[in-house]
Amino acid sequence: MKHLTYADQSVLIGDEAADVLIRFSALLAEKGHADAVSLNAIGNEGDAIVASFVLGSGTNLMSATTNSTIPEPDNSEGIEFMTRKIELLISPPTASPNSDDWPAAEEFDTHL
Repeated sequence: MKHLTYADQSVLIGDEAADVLIRFSALLAEKGHADAVSLNAIGNEGDAIVASFVLGSGTNLMSATTNSTIPEPDNSEGIEFMTRKIELLISPPTASPNSDDWPAAEEFDTHL
């Protein structure tokens, strides 16, 4: 588990979710993009919550280890979402021309 501090609030989330969130946030800032992510967390009162984060170039986010023995909340969907987005930011899809031949000029109807 890790303490995640964001906007003067601190929550507990699993190690992998915290690490991926930090990486995603840094990459978004580097690329000049922004995104929103919601993750399952443990709030200050020890209750299960859903924490939403807006990530971008002005995000102040910190992750710190903890000795907590509380079971980590399941964030497999959030981790998968962020991992897909990270892959797209690192290797964006490229556009390629259609392999079909262009029709010859005489095939176009030039009479209006």
